[in-house]
Amino acid sequence: MPEIARANQYFAETHIVENQPRPLEDYNLYREDRALREAVAREGASWAEDGLHAFGALAGSRELIELGFQANENKPVLYTHDRYGRRVDEVRFHPAYHRLMQVSIEHGLHASHWTDPREGVQVARAAKFYMQSQVEAAHCCPITMTSAAIPALRLQPDIAAQWEPKILARHYDPRNVPDSQKEGVTIGMAMTEKQGGSDVRANTTRAIPLGSGGPGQPYELVGHKYFVSAPMCDAFLVLAQAPGGLSCFLLPRWRPDGSKNPLQIQRLKNKMGNVANASSETELRGAWAVMIGGEGRGVATILKMVSMTRFDCMIGSAAGMRQAVVQATHHCAQRAAFGRLLSEQPLMQNVLADLALESEAALAMTMRIARALDSENESEKLLVRMGTAVGKYWICKRTPGHAYEAMECIGGSGVMEDSIMPRLFRESPVNSIWEGSGNVQCLDMLRAMQKDPGSLETYMAELQLAAGGNRHLDQYVALLAKEFADRADVEYRARAIVERMALALQGALLVRHGDQAVADGFCLSRLSGAASGLVYGNLPRGVDCAAIIKRAAVNA
Repeated sequence: MPEIARANQYFAETHIVENQPRPLEDYNLYREDRALREAVAREGASWAEDGLHAFGALAGSRELIELGFQANENKPVLYTHDRYGRRVDEVRFHPAYHRLMQVSIEHGLHASHWTDPREGVQVARAAKFYMQSQVEAAHCCPITMTSAAIPALRLQPDIAAQWEPKILARHYDPRNVPDSQKEGVTIGMAMTEKQGGSDVRANTTRAIPLGSGGPGQPYELVGHKYFVSAPMCDAFLVLAQAPGGLSCFLLPRWRPDGSKNPLQIQRLKNKMGNVANASSETELRGAWAVMIGGEGRGVATILKMVSMTRFDCMIGSAAGMRQAVVQATHHCAQRAAFGRLLSEQPLMQNVLADLALESEAALAMTMRIARALDSENESEKLLVRMGTAVGKYWICKRTPGHAYEAMECIGGSGVMEDSIMPRLFRESPVNSIWEGSGNVQCLDMLRAMQKDPGSLETYMAELQLAAGGNRHLDQYVALLAKEFADRADVEYRARAIVERMALALQGALLVRHGDQAVADGFCLSRLSGAASGLVYGNLPRGVDCAAIIKRAAVNA
């Protein structure tokens, strides 16, 4: 009888789980990211070390990682009316989304760079945003819009004085009530319409003055907005046609008298990615708003906001790359095939190292622009103007292929929805398309060259700081200079030019400040004649793949 029992037990136990990686959780996103720590120190934010270590532990905790999954598994739901038939225009979110918003706001991701101006504050804020975006990117949309609204609002000091204290408060209040009843508020924006998209001058929404009109004065807005992201924000910067031309307005969800403003949500967008955050189509049926900036100066005004959101697109896409590298290297260091760990196999090393090079180059460029944002120096401002357009184009463009390749490193398990990889993949095109698509960024770079004297010279001077550090870089920068000397068909060639500008700046930064293996590998694989192939994993001979992978991997 005992022998029969022993035999039968094998029918219940078919196998043991082995050759599978441990869950990647409860690790410190800051401590385990050597490139990030070096960038923070290099770009002037060493004073923030303690806070960044604490935030890194929080961001890597099992709790926050799980919140990211829950927020994406439970999409927001629109309620246009309450059960009595009154119009409410309320979007309800899962509690996980609200918790993530609370964490971001309480840690100042929307405000610390405005409330505590000092050297490196944009760098410190970017580091936190970079870590939080790795946990859950969608909720970062209202965070970045709230942050970016400040420069535009300050063009209208009286309105800024009224709204800034609550915008900058570290208090999250998601209730659907007038802003007068809240300690903290969030800000969104509504620019595009069906017929125009990026061509906002084609907008047809009308702004009707309620009095004399002009900056700071009230209007009623009538029209539609085809893409309003985060529609539960407390107020929005909106473009509309005033009598004097396209102008910018601050439109709150509630009128000053406490009544509901007729900003009516028609439906939520059925998005492929960014699903935890709601985006909507909205009708403005006489919605009360005040003009911000000069009449007819709407584009120039709202670009004060858009330029900041574009920088956060750089951070978000760089963060997506970092999380993809972390997931791929973690998996491959613990998964064996054909008698060896994946991370020990030469072809997989080629792929992993290539992904790591792309990630670190994106971070280096992003953090350099963060430091420039801290400066009042005119040349640094010009670098921001050029570098944001170039970085937003290139880093965001490289992310979808990067996400896919990292998913392939993991294999079939990487396609499963209980992995973060499908979310990273769905999220990967968002930053390239939103806030000005790739073509818009390239044309913006050309406009900056034409309108801002010295901008190209400033960019080239930044590259020259690395002169003599790597022969491949030196040759590449010389060829780039020849590209600018030829102005024929420059708009047609704009993507190629911007790509080369991005690679040159990334290479220069890595040569000056980066790890030797990373700098050499980047220049050899991206800037030299040895560069080949159109997919990741085509690194030429001579790249120290093992050193690059070791630097990028986490010890969790």
